[in-house]
Amino acid sequence: MPDLNPDVWTCPLPLRDYPHIVMGHGGGGKLSTELVEHLFLPAFRNSALAPLGDAAVLPPVAGRLAVTTDCYVVRPLFFPGGCVGDLAVNGTVNDLAMSGATPLYLSAGFILEEGLPLADLGRIVDRMAAAARAAGVAIVCGDTKVVDRGHGDGCYITTAGVGVVPDGVNVGVQQAKPGDAIVVSGPVGNHGIAILSIREGLEFESRIASDTAALNGLVTEMLAACPDLRAMRDPTRGGLAATLNEIAAASHVGIEIDEPAVPVDDEVRAACDLLGLDPLLVANEGKLVVVVPAGLAEKLLATMHRHPLGTRAAIIGTITDRHPNLVVARTAIGGRRVVSTPLGEQLPRIC
Repeated sequence: MPDLNPDVWTCPLPLRDYPHIVMGHGGGGKLSTELVEHLFLPAFRNSALAPLGDAAVLPPVAGRLAVTTDCYVVRPLFFPGGCVGDLAVNGTVNDLAMSGATPLYLSAGFILEEGLPLADLGRIVDRMAAAARAAGVAIVCGDTKVVDRGHGDGCYITTAGVGVVPDGVNVGVQQAKPGDAIVVSGPVGNHGIAILSIREGLEFESRIASDTAALNGLVTEMLAACPDLRAMRDPTRGGLAATLNEIAAASHVGIEIDEPAVPVDDEVRAACDLLGLDPLLVANEGKLVVVVPAGLAEKLLATMHRHPLGTRAAIIGTITDRHPNLVVARTAIGGRRVVSTPLGEQLPRIC
């Protein structure tokens, strides 16, 4: 792994003479070149990136292409369990995986604020490169721009991802059918509460860490065991509530969930109770929701339980033809409540 500590870089000066990002790093001149050649390229190195051309030339692939793009503006840049760098990789990989695609390539655009410590940028790039290796994807092209001090927030990252959907795989939120089961891959709410705790200086009895992770390995095993999955989504902004409402609206069906069956870590539930938050509305970055024919639900669950990211997967509800476009939860005391799409974000800047 490359050493991204600027104190030990052996590149020509003046890169080591600038411990912080300056406007010249985005100007296309010598500083820009040195930033790319001695920070980004060693971390992300691969045959498609190495020529540093205006575009990456990629080999042909068999299958349908899936393409996605996303922007990451999380505050703070570093948080328990992750940082903006690995979050950008994992989030883009997961968007591809939710379409049934095998993620292959990413691009990365960096908007850097003047004054950002180069050591912090090095940590972000290091974590980003490690996440890409873990997910089995290559970062093949990118760009860097610098904005004036006070006109950014350290580092924003924009990514695009390309993957290939194998023949026979066809998943989509419009395909849920009455009688289908709904499965979530693990406890919800960890990412949003982790960001909130560090941002607001909150201390809980147990450390709450983000669940950020690349889900493509889990999805590959799920599809191998049950190729007839109906729909998959990762419940990020708006949490589980927004994702379930999206599925209900797209498929024109109703959804009923058993609220006590939704896995929530005790410390996350306690934090939500303290802060007046609904865990179903809190963001996640390493969880997925899948709709599966009822007859395959137990088989799928067993497959998920064998994967490290699915050990606490649970069946949480069913698709119904009653109350179309509505999500209803059965509560722990036997009542029922409508689970609505949140009007806005409970906590902005979480991804």
